[in-house]
Amino acid sequence: MSVPVALVVFLVSLAVTLAAAQFFARRLDRLGVRFGLPEALIGLLTALAADGPEISSALFALLKGVHSVSVGVLVGSNTFNIAAMLGVSALLAGRVRAARATLAAEGTVGGVITLLAAAALVGWLSPALTAVLAAAAVTPYLVWITRGAAGIRTPKSPSESSAVSDSPTHHLLALVVLDVALIIAGSFGMVQAALTLGAAWHISSPVLGVVLLGPLTSIPNAQTAIRLGLADRGEALVGEMLNSNTINLGVGVIVPGLFVTLAAGTAKAKAELLWLIGMTVVAMLGLLWRGGLRRVGAVTLVALYAGFVVLALT
Repeated sequence: MSVPVALVVFLVSLAVTLAAAQFFARRLDRLGVRFGLPEALIGLLTALAADGPEISSALFALLKGVHSVSVGVLVGSNTFNIAAMLGVSALLAGRVRAARATLAAEGTVGGVITLLAAAALVGWLSPALTAVLAAAAVTPYLVWITRGAAGIRTPKSPSESSAVSDSPTHHLLALVVLDVALIIAGSFGMVQAALTLGAAWHISSPVLGVVLLGPLTSIPNAQTAIRLGLADRGEALVGEMLNSNTINLGVGVIVPGLFVTLAAGTAKAKAELLWLIGMTVVAMLGLLWRGGLRRVGAVTLVALYAGFVVLALT
């Protein structure tokens, strides 16, 4: 396709994907509130919903054979998530905090999956062993979260209750299916158009994934996190961020690694993975600090992401 057509397709696909992902996350959140699910479980569901654009874009790039774009989308998305979902939310709300039980469970799983995915990408672990270790880490967490996640329940505000009751459950479920279809279609168009634009404008594949597609496809996650942060729902916010990054690397790197070769072969790609690990550690330390992540920690995360972008563009 020509450059003008590709630009239009990219913008339309991006708009459709982001809108569908936002509606998807909100509908799952409403269903969680209706059924009184634990905050941590709602965080997992909203992360899964909002991750649609990132996962779909990464998998479509993988199917197109552009593996560097696929990995770049996921690494760029995860670093952006930390800065936007935690950093920006803490800046606007004043702080983000979560129970230590939530941080211990979700932070441990998220950290383990991040390290396993990084080890697999640099060739330190075989794909099969990585998948086995990831399953061993995730299974206890899923058991914990489905049993109540420390008994923390979602606060049901009057506005939320009204919004939920106005939409019957079967209508919400039907709309969720439509949202998924739109996310997939939009992601396909976005990746196709981005590859065309990247070739025309001489943008390297890694930069295309890390700096462009990664952050843009993460906007629904950032919007949802900021909404949760302003509502003082730190449990759901932290759960969404950690689960989002875990899902990205698990579904986008560890599972596909069983069937195709994914690698971070260049020095820059390895440095980006190391930067992601460092940002994860800083974010967890900020959350574990007395009173939670405050504005000083939030500024640090945003500054670290700015440094990551400079590294990617260098």
